[in-house]
Amino acid sequence: MTNNAINAIICGECSKVLKNFAPESIDMALTSPPYDDLRLYEGYEFNFKEIAKELYRVLKIGGVIVWIVGDGKKNGSETGTSFKQALFFKKIGMNLHDTMIYEKNGASFPSKDTYYQTFEYMFVFSKGKPKTINLLSDRKNLWGKSWGKRSRRDVKGNLVKGERIDGDEFGVRFNIWRYNTGKGFSTKDEIAYQHPATFPEQLAADNIKSWSNKGDIVLDPMNGAGTTTKVARLLGRNFIGIDVSEKYCEIARKRLNQQILI
Repeated sequence: MTNNAINAIICGECSKVLKNFAPESIDMALTSPPYDDLRLYEGYEFNFKEIAKELYRVLKIGGVIVWIVGDGKKNGSETGTSFKQALFFKKIGMNLHDTMIYEKNGASFPSKDTYYQTFEYMFVFSKGKPKTINLLSDRKNLWGKSWGKRSRRDVKGNLVKGERIDGDEFGVRFNIWRYNTGKGFSTKDEIAYQHPATFPEQLAADNIKSWSNKGDIVLDPMNGAGTTTKVARLLGRNFIGIDVSEKYCEIARKRLNQQILI
């Protein structure tokens, strides 16, 4: 990777572009790949295994990949694509640090024979132990600061009460993150909706804050309309966006220039 690649949008097939990057040069990757023919992305193919191997190679020790993916249906059965991809990442050496849920506020295609599908997985993979963990603590505790007295069972099973516990007003989030999605909610950038599947800017921000620090390099190898790169820049990170579609690369560049806040 050259200095020219940092803070840039690169047009090309990402598994080939990444071969030009130095090993262990990326702090974090955040992306949502195409899956199961649920969307058409300018007619391009998706070479998952080669992309996964290259991501592993270029990621720093302790670096994190946030992989946002769901499953389609074929012949009346869910494909399990998400789990297959997660297991492949583990096979090539990544740790599955956390399995999270990205919950949407509504179903895009309500089903008549299953409960409405309103979520995708956010697999958090790490190359070894994550070097950066900034857990978001914005969940208001149900009982406020005072939780009462600690209690435990002794070896005979008797209840033993201890001292009073004083907690924090806000605690670490649960691992299900809910966002309003769709036009006007995911982003205020009108141009972004020329892409068929834009994820919310706030989702990108929450993940980037959680797994990187200012000055780190954040990569989106399937950058699409450029949500990851825009938000990384706003949060003081360096960024690299790669996409095979020149149309989407141009959208991503325009969003960087617009700089409409989240």
